[in-house]
Amino acid sequence: MNSKSENFFSAKKIIDFIGSLILITIFLIPSVIIALLIKIDSKGPLFADTPKRVGKGGKLFKMYKFRSMIVNAHDLLKTDPKYKKLYEKYKNSSYKLKEDPRVTKIGKLLRKHSLDEIPQLINVFRGEMSLVGPRAYYPDELTEQQKKYPSTKKLVKEVLSVRPGITGIWQVSGRSEVNFDKRIAMDAFYVGKKSLFFDIMILLRTPYAMISGKGAV
Repeated sequence: MNSKSENFFSAKKIIDFIGSLILITIFLIPSVIIALLIKIDSKGPLFADTPKRVGKGGKLFKMYKFRSMIVNAHDLLKTDPKYKKLYEKYKNSSYKLKEDPRVTKIGKLLRKHSLDEIPQLINVFRGEMSLVGPRAYYPDELTEQQKKYPSTKKLVKEVLSVRPGITGIWQVSGRSEVNFDKRIAMDAFYVGKKSLFFDIMILLRTPYAMISGKGAV
């Protein structure tokens, strides 16, 4: 790693630590309100009970998200016969669903405006994620999508060389409307840039992406 890269990652680490502390403070009261709405809306835990994600260097970590689906939604999609067709559609649409019956009423609102992702600030504070970075993928998602798009294997390796982010280039460029091959290419492009200015531009575009809800599922 050259000195330019070292300076970039050192500065990014400091920004992530300070930024996560500030944002955790700002979102504290909204998070309490969201937590109450989740509990009123449906039974189950406050946080999503999803499998671990793939982080830097392929290391798995628990990513915190407010629960926006029914309990055990991830496992039910794979094992419940009534979701068999939905699971096939899920895999064929780059692991995203526009119409998902597992999503709760309040969950639809949270997902549309990315409010379910607020707890990921905890992951940033812990050093598992960054404010800006590539998407944090599921292990099986990476495996299946690389089979579908063999040309993405090199790009995946590049993407896993850095910490995933709460927001990133694909999140502010259509989110779920972007298929895996294009999404991973965008994330790899971001990794290659290594620019704090680029990070700032993405952060500035993030509020609009959250408010508009474009591409959200």
